[in-house]
Amino acid sequence: MSDALDFSTVAGLIADPTRSAMVAVLFDGRALPAGELAYAAGVTPQTASAHLSKLLNGGILAVEREGRHRYYRLAGPEVAEALEQLSVIGGKIPARLKPLSPEARHLRFARRCYNHMAGQLAVAVTRGLLERGFIAPLPDKRFELTVTGAHSFEGIGLDTRSLRPTRRGVARQCLDWTERDHHLAGPLGAALLEVFCANDWLRRSKSSRALRLTPAGRLQLRRWLGLEI
Repeated sequence: MSDALDFSTVAGLIADPTRSAMVAVLFDGRALPAGELAYAAGVTPQTASAHLSKLLNGGILAVEREGRHRYYRLAGPEVAEALEQLSVIGGKIPARLKPLSPEARHLRFARRCYNHMAGQLAVAVTRGLLERGFIAPLPDKRFELTVTGAHSFEGIGLDTRSLRPTRRGVARQCLDWTERDHHLAGPLGAALLEVFCANDWLRRSKSSRALRLTPAGRLQLRRWLGLEI
C-alpha cells in the first residue's frame, strides 16, 4: 500500500454502507461499470457517482476507460488486502447481487484473483494442501510451506526454491469473497496457478477472469490432493 493510503484511510472510506457494498463486489479483481455498482449498493446512478468519486480520490478504486464506458476496479492488491482484513473484522458486507449468469457461475467456481486462484476450487485446493500437511497456518494470516509440501510441489513441477518471499513470506491466506473462506495467495499461490495452467489442469478464459478445470486437472487433483470436484 502506498504511503498516501494507510489503513485508517481505507477504513474511513468504506465506513459508509453504500461504499462498502460497492467495493465488496470488486473483491475478486473484476472491473465493473458504475451502473452495476449502483445496483449492488441499491442506490441511484447519481448517488453512486458521488460515492465512486470519493473512492477514486481516496485511492481505493481505479478507473479504466473503454471507448465511452468507464469500468471501476480496486486500485491494487494492497488495497484488496486491507479491505479483506477489514471485512474479517466487520463481518459480511451486504451487497445486492444480480442473479448469477452462466459466466458468473464459472467465476464463482474458479477464477483469477489478481495473480492467484480464487473461488470454490481454490478454497478446496487450499483445504487439501492443509489436510496433507503441505502448508500450515501461521499467525498474521500467513501459511508456512512445509518440507513435505516442498517435495510434493516439486513433484508437479513447481520449483519452490525459486519463490521470492514478500514481507508476509511465500504464502498467505486470502479471504475468498464468494466462499467466505481462505484460499492460498502470495508467491506460492501465484506459482501454483502458473503450474496448473502449464500442466493443462486449468485453462484461462480469453474473455474474463474465469478458469476452467480440465478433465486432466480433475483427475490429477484427485490423485494429488484427494479432491472430488
